[in-house]
Amino acid sequence: MDYGHRLEFGTFITPSNTPPDGAVQLAVLSEELGYDLVTFQDHPYQPGFHDTWTLMTWVAARTERIRIAPNVLNLPMRPAAVTARAAASLDLLSGGRFDLALGAGAFWDAMAAMGTARLSAGESIEALGEGMEVIRGIWDAGNRSVLRVDGRHHHVNGAKRGPSPAHDIPIWVGAYKPRMLRLVGSTADGWLPSLAYLKPGDLRAGNIAIDAAAVEAGRDPREVRRLLNITGTFSAATGSFLNGPATQWVQELLPLVVEEGISTLILGSDDPDTLRRFAQEVVGELRAALDEHRGAAGTPTGRVRSTATLSRRRESINYDGLPDRLQGISVEPGDTAYDRVRSTYLRGGSPGLVIQAGEVQDVVEALAFARTQPVPLSIRSGGHGISGRSTNDGGIVIDVGKLDRIEVLDPVTRRIRVGPGARWAEVAAALAPHGWALSSGDYGGVGVGGLATAGGIGWLVREHGLTIDHLRAVEMVLADGSVVRADEEENAELFWGVRGAGANLGIVVAFEFEVDEVGDVGFAQLAFDASDTAEMLQRWGSAVESAPRDLTSFLSMGRSRPGQPPIAHVYSVVDSDDPATVVGRLQPIAEIAPLVDQAAQILPYAAIMNVPDGIHNGQGDPVARTGLIDHITPAFAAAAADLLRGGAVYFFQIRSVGGAVADVAPEATAYANRSANFCVSVFGSDRTRTDAAWDELYGHFSGLYINFETDLRAERLADAYPADTLRRLQALKSTYDPTNVFRDNFNVAPPLVTPTQG
Repeated sequence: MDYGHRLEFGTFITPSNTPPDGAVQLAVLSEELGYDLVTFQDHPYQPGFHDTWTLMTWVAARTERIRIAPNVLNLPMRPAAVTARAAASLDLLSGGRFDLALGAGAFWDAMAAMGTARLSAGESIEALGEGMEVIRGIWDAGNRSVLRVDGRHHHVNGAKRGPSPAHDIPIWVGAYKPRMLRLVGSTADGWLPSLAYLKPGDLRAGNIAIDAAAVEAGRDPREVRRLLNITGTFSAATGSFLNGPATQWVQELLPLVVEEGISTLILGSDDPDTLRRFAQEVVGELRAALDEHRGAAGTPTGRVRSTATLSRRRESINYDGLPDRLQGISVEPGDTAYDRVRSTYLRGGSPGLVIQAGEVQDVVEALAFARTQPVPLSIRSGGHGISGRSTNDGGIVIDVGKLDRIEVLDPVTRRIRVGPGARWAEVAAALAPHGWALSSGDYGGVGVGGLATAGGIGWLVREHGLTIDHLRAVEMVLADGSVVRADEEENAELFWGVRGAGANLGIVVAFEFEVDEVGDVGFAQLAFDASDTAEMLQRWGSAVESAPRDLTSFLSMGRSRPGQPPIAHVYSVVDSDDPATVVGRLQPIAEIAPLVDQAAQILPYAAIMNVPDGIHNGQGDPVARTGLIDHITPAFAAAAADLLRGGAVYFFQIRSVGGAVADVAPEATAYANRSANFCVSVFGSDRTRTDAAWDELYGHFSGLYINFETDLRAERLADAYPADTLRRLQALKSTYDPTNVFRDNFNVAPPLVTPTQG
């Protein structure tokens, strides 16, 4: 039986430590020859062999593409929970290239000599099943329940789960006897015997036993990949099985695939010439023969998801209708990778499907599929998503994080092209060797796409303007799936709308910016006693407005600690590498209130943006509100002090804007509120309390910044866009997205469509 899996090929290399790097060199050769997998036997009691874990780690570091696996791992000699973490670590470090094959143990005399407790055949199978439960429990990092496995051989009581591997690590089992075969069918992801140990008919009988056990366990037998270790010799004349020319190998291996269900053939050999001939003369011919056979037989192929994963699908999404192109780049609830893609930096999410686009055509097909599904649609670049619109509950997320290329188009005009999935720390690092920079938020982990379609209030904003003010062109996928370019001459009106409301109009898949010449800058972190909060805010605002444009300053406050005065943290950047200039600009800031701590240095702009940013695993649904204000007036300062004392918000920030931002005419971009000198934002945990407290400040504001706003009330749209701007955006929406495909954001609905509040 052909189970329809992709045909893969691997090598089975002896982990000999003589010479020390011999096995590593064969692994590197395996990658160069195009093999999918390299494997090593595991005999910890054999002094002539490397330790398999150490060897696999070294091979992972010396290779880039090929997957790595033990063949098979001696689990009785390795604690299951520790094995789980070792496997997850190697998978993460290798970029998702580790697969796990397990054995129940053999050569018990040698194992016992090493201190391993001797088990009977039945006990070793029972222990293997318990070990697999422990391993998968450790990998299930998204499960908040306590991990307990009270087995006869493996005991785990409250162990911490995680980390999750980089991909769904399959667990393959080396098995021959009926009870082990039943364990494979009921529990494992693959069967890995060696052909040399099988008698005629054993493969077919093994498949029957595995399939029956799978069905009994409520699984699809196709969930179990069938792998096989093979050996052979190339020669000019036809001889015994796999002893002859390459054409004989192809003829003899094809029935193993189409009749016996084998989908991974692993060649056991330490001979480089044998590895080369198999890769160059057998692999391609065998794949072509299989394709021809499957085409004639109509064999169903494609990714097979586990029954457990299928049970967690959302009813409103037609998963079976997902195009073949998207199958391998989609993550569903139940997939190991799901916990890394479900949430954003600050916010928990539970989407029904995350499509991780790596090419523009992926975005086109993902959008075409999403248009047919009656669920929310979120677009994600870097995944910070303060507004909460880059994840959802039960909907689809099109994740463009892998579209992250950064390239210089013209060094003379300082024109660069950046993918939406790049993060601003990466952009800053790429520009630094040229002496360039692009003002882009305050945190290097933020993605380019979300920020560069909304505004971009960064560390250089007063001198160099918003990020969108440096945008010269975009390539984007529209609601109908067409891919267009927009700039000041081509699709000029669309380009106008992208700069401030881009998420409403399409998915930008590439940005072209004209960047600035920026050398080292002054960066200061000052902490103040803010007991007189209102006075401190006024003085800071006045100092910023009076400062030359080369100073940009942000002020942050949180809740006060019991018995301690409130503390204000002020971060300032001076676009100068002259110490006297930097000190001169900072001095008025340093005098706004009693200074309790300070640090100042001159460093590259890229160093400021180089903030570590790990897996985004936000929890809950924090409330964010924002407002643009022209001046920090006494009335506003007093109201802000009351807000902080009231306890409804736990984070309060003011970013300076003004300067070069106001040089751009309000009608030049969809970001029209350019008179403001400051952007105020807060976070709270209770929506009702936060909205009520924020509404007390509402009359002070002249607009809002959409990337920091979670309020979905209709009047917020008028706050973000003046009337003329809003009418212009609605006309654009009618042209480019008349059915409101891009509705689950800060939605500017077409005139005849009601905005979706969710």
